[in-house]
Amino acid sequence: MRKHFKLKHIVIGTIIAAGALAVAPLAAAQTQAASETSANPLAQSDKDFVQAATMSSSTEIDAAKLATANSEDKDVKSFAHHMMLDHTKLTAELKMAAPHGVAVPKDNSDTAVLGSLRGLKGKAFDQAYISKVGVQGHKEAVAAFEKEAADGQNPKLKKAAQDALPTIQKHYQMAQDLAAKKGVAQ
Repeated sequence: MRKHFKLKHIVIGTIIAAGALAVAPLAAAQTQAASETSANPLAQSDKDFVQAATMSSSTEIDAAKLATANSEDKDVKSFAHHMMLDHTKLTAELKMAAPHGVAVPKDNSDTAVLGSLRGLKGKAFDQAYISKVGVQGHKEAVAAFEKEAADGQNPKLKKAAQDALPTIQKHYQMAQDLAAKKGVAQ
């Protein structure tokens, strides 16, 4: 009787786990889309900002992880480490600033950018990483944060953008300096 009871719990547990795994991709898709639904209280400009800011930070973090593995340059690795720390912090701050009921996507990296970096190693990786993620990525991030800081409708998101803007601008300058030092066209 005891074995049957234990086996029944194992089977039920397995069914529940399988169900959770089947629902996980749906939940992830809903999380990403949550910042874009008409049901939440955000103006379109704020929704666009949440999407752009989370994509930027997520891409920075994932690309920095690639840089740790694929770069042999200490300056590139140092820059990547700095980006990983700062963008992890910025993501947490954005989540805190988001209004209740607005899901902030956790992982919505730009797959095209990451895909273009994945097969590269050494100097080829460094040049692409500095150009696409460091310079271009931060140029776009600065524009998104400046737009939200100036035109944002949600006061908490607008303040979060204003507070984060100096850090994003500093990253952009660091990326430009790194590009100049390593001879990467901007």
